[in-house]
Amino acid sequence: MSAGATQDADLQRLIAELLVVRASGHLADHQRRYPRWELTNSELQALLEAGVGGVILLGGSSAELALRTGQLQHWADGRPLLLCADVEEGVGQRFEGASWLVPPLALGRLHRHSPEGALRLAERYGHCTGREARAVGLNWVLAPVCDVNNNPANPVINVRAWGEDPATAGALAAAFTRGLQAEGVLGCAKHFPGHGDTDSDSHLELPVLPHSRSRLEAVELPPFRDAIAAGVAAVMTAHLGLPALDPDRPATLSPAVLSGLLRQELGFAGLVVTDALVMEAIAGRYGAGEAAVLALEAGADLVLMPADARAAINAIAEAVAEGRLERGRLEASVARRRAALAGLPRLGRTAADAGQAAGADGGLARKLVSATLEIRGRILPPEAGGSGVNLIRLDQALQAPFLPAAAPAITVAAAAGFRPCLLAGDTISPWSDDPQAPLALERLGEGPVLVQLFVRGNPFRGHAGGSEPWPAALGQLLKAGRLAGLVVYGSPYLWDELRELLPPGLPAGHSPGQMPLAQEEVLAGLGLGAGARYRSKAIAAAAAGFTD
Repeated sequence: MSAGATQDADLQRLIAELLVVRASGHLADHQRRYPRWELTNSELQALLEAGVGGVILLGGSSAELALRTGQLQHWADGRPLLLCADVEEGVGQRFEGASWLVPPLALGRLHRHSPEGALRLAERYGHCTGREARAVGLNWVLAPVCDVNNNPANPVINVRAWGEDPATAGALAAAFTRGLQAEGVLGCAKHFPGHGDTDSDSHLELPVLPHSRSRLEAVELPPFRDAIAAGVAAVMTAHLGLPALDPDRPATLSPAVLSGLLRQELGFAGLVVTDALVMEAIAGRYGAGEAAVLALEAGADLVLMPADARAAINAIAEAVAEGRLERGRLEASVARRRAALAGLPRLGRTAADAGQAAGADGGLARKLVSATLEIRGRILPPEAGGSGVNLIRLDQALQAPFLPAAAPAITVAAAAGFRPCLLAGDTISPWSDDPQAPLALERLGEGPVLVQLFVRGNPFRGHAGGSEPWPAALGQLLKAGRLAGLVVYGSPYLWDELRELLPPGLPAGHSPGQMPLAQEEVLAGLGLGAGARYRSKAIAAAAAGFTD
């Protein structure tokens, strides 16, 4: 091999080290949930052997993930990898069997009346997430979300944020970061410089934040400053337009935002990683190679989920050859990456480790649910010999891991006499054409109606939920004397709207969480289920005076 060929090969491996590609947490190719983005095992192994430096994972159980991360390290021939996941709500949010915690905004609202308790819980939240992540082989958690969700219509941040004002969001994100990184994993503050005040989803289009620099300083930037002060290891960019900072390029590709604002003005010396480049805000405007080059030119260290990893590597190499990028610039990013990894303890990567971690802080998961519940009244079951309707609205028809067949929202209500009627996605539903009486009650059947709404902001949906005529529907059920109770799982904004419309004696409840544990606790608090008596006492105690 000639010297030139050797240099080219060395450059390709150097570049590959700065890429983070997407893979399934499952071991087999046919188990991939999102084959459009998740590489096959043969593709993944080839890229890791070529020097790719990181993998972002989704799907499977925590025990399976422990095996998967070990497999990836083996394919990398023992070379340290960045192994990460979007586990903003605990490892159990993405990997079955681990702790699934309430969304961060639940603690943001708790912070209003119990700031010290909320801060303690946020730090425990970080410890729990970090401990379980490390046990299953992850060394990088893509959290905390440092966006300020001051726009209730935000379709993609919403309950993922730690607060609705800068001070709350910053204090809680910093507490989470301290707990997380104390467990020996890296954190990642996102989405810089702030995705909270947008009404569109960067997975689908390019949002624009039209605010002035002074407004950014007052609202968007403080939580990132707090996370940086807490020592957060990485910052993730936002795919959004910021005309006040750069009229031409989105933040992810902007030298003014990444090199100027983040590096020079905020003094951040850690890893800068792009948000996923396959998101439509970037992929719809730039090719896979050019997007990766522009991100590195702007000041990013790591390229997350390029649309085509090989094309990205080749384009970056070509940019070096043409003088657009300096090799020394890439070497500096590689050095930051290696330094971050060098400071971490050895990962646990066995199924036994994962099994231990899964139950490590189940008490915290329940405490978080109980501390953030709102409950009033008790639901009365249908009269003896009769039955009622359990009207469940899901805001997504597919991939609803919070509602398996044995979910309490179904089984507990069924045991109390409410037969399930699921409204999911765009499936056929019992809506009428009358805006004043939107439910076609004859399609629901007879009996009292328990309404359970699973609504929250989520990526890819393009809206924050709450656009359906539930105020009118509840009014219709009340007028007909058929509303047995209301439960909202997720959106505090929909709950705030609907609870004001209910008479004081109407049973109702809200949990920021949607997982089965939250369902169990809400329904028990409303008097349904085997644990109703015990849970009602626990919830009443929590409501009377929160203690950590």
